[in-house]
Amino acid sequence: MEPILQLDGITKRFPGVMALQDIHLRVAPGEIHALLGENGAGKSTLMKILCGIYQPDAGTIVIDGEARHFANYHDAVAAGVGIVFQEFSLIPYLNPVENIFLGRELRNRFGVMERARMRRAAAEIFARLDVDIDLTVPVRELSVAQQQFVEIGKALSLEARILILDEPTATLTPAEAAHLFTIMRELRQQGVAMIFISHHLDEIFEVCDRITVLRDGQYVGTTDVHDTDVGRLVEMMVGRRIESSFPPKPATPPHARRAKPVLEVEALQLHRDGPVNRFTLHEGEILGFAGLVGSGRTETALAVIGAEPAHVREVRVRGEAAHFADPADALAAGIGILPESRKTEGLITDFSIRHNISINNLGKYRSLRFFVDRRGETRTTTDVVKRVGVKAPSIDTRVETLSGGNQQKVVIARWLNHHADILIFDEPTRGIDVGAKAEIYQLMRELTARGYSIVMISSELPEIVGMCDRVAVFRQGRIEATLEGDDIDPNIVMTYATSGASGVQHESA
Repeated sequence: MEPILQLDGITKRFPGVMALQDIHLRVAPGEIHALLGENGAGKSTLMKILCGIYQPDAGTIVIDGEARHFANYHDAVAAGVGIVFQEFSLIPYLNPVENIFLGRELRNRFGVMERARMRRAAAEIFARLDVDIDLTVPVRELSVAQQQFVEIGKALSLEARILILDEPTATLTPAEAAHLFTIMRELRQQGVAMIFISHHLDEIFEVCDRITVLRDGQYVGTTDVHDTDVGRLVEMMVGRRIESSFPPKPATPPHARRAKPVLEVEALQLHRDGPVNRFTLHEGEILGFAGLVGSGRTETALAVIGAEPAHVREVRVRGEAAHFADPADALAAGIGILPESRKTEGLITDFSIRHNISINNLGKYRSLRFFVDRRGETRTTTDVVKRVGVKAPSIDTRVETLSGGNQQKVVIARWLNHHADILIFDEPTRGIDVGAKAEIYQLMRELTARGYSIVMISSELPEIVGMCDRVAVFRQGRIEATLEGDDIDPNIVMTYATSGASGVQHESA
């Protein structure tokens, strides 16, 4: 079958950086084609070229056998290219219909906007997607999954024949992701070609036909899904085979060797009528918080440090009663958090690595009364950057230019620089590639070996099983059970997360 899309010899340079060099990609009509690579491999740059946001320095874009040049995004849309960005591009205060037709509203011959016609057209699109969307409410009131489907509907309304899906499942539950895959298969049957970008390799094997891999801005190869496996793909992406993403757990877990408790939550009740949870974190331990999205994992962790209100909060840190009015109090007690959304809650992306690390602790570098000791700041910041393995030209590199994995390391470095030794990691590997995940896992184990203690909240069962010394399983706001040893098993975790204790006596973490 002749390809609907061909990219040949695509090359793109930025000042001091060769972002893409001689990239090739072919996608057939009705094909779901995965585009893989570590963060920084060039995937986003290539897609921005295909969408007309960037122009290549060399190479050609061919659609339906005709060479195209896209001066801007509108040129790409006119050629049948649509994209669903990882970061939503919806206007939160407009409803789905208004978002779909923004800037190209349907009007009659007198120039009057035809709202009923637009509403019917939007309803037909969502019927095609088999999703139920309230067309009258602002999109900010929709769930994340519904907003994702509005983005897809917007692209389809443009009559896109080539649809780019950039990390579309990053914020979806497993059930929502499964429905998205159903929609993708239906679109494939309708002849829509899709380029699917995901860091979840299991998704690639579930829904894709072929895979193209980029590494360091260069084309590595293209393979059929049925002719490869996870190990081979990882080797193509990172240039080496990663035998196991997870470093070995300690032979004797911290709680089993009676390591001292560093964080004891003796009673935590978020609402007057809600459940009361209790758990303990030991020195050198990784305690997992598992459960479905909305089960109360993150809310519990945030309530502990005063970032969320609580009806009852009884907390002890290193044996002493602690009263946290806000996260600043928790930080003063040595508790730092790597939030779920690193870009909006964990970092100031316009700032440098240096400033992101030292911003919470500038008093440490005070020279005289009003000045900052830059030499001291440089020395300690450089040291902590080396300790966590941030890869960047210098500590003055802007954080927004870093890969997702390196951004996570900058947040960790900030808390180490502040001498926090109790760390809450909320979805620490979301949106980062397999190589960076392995580095984050190794860093976590190195930290616990040095006496740091970690609460890890994760929606990914493999990393819960592979990383945690004990696991607290949440369901409907309650810790249903705490698992350790051989009981840290995917089936057991999911049984408690979906069905509750089912007669099993509740254990405290």
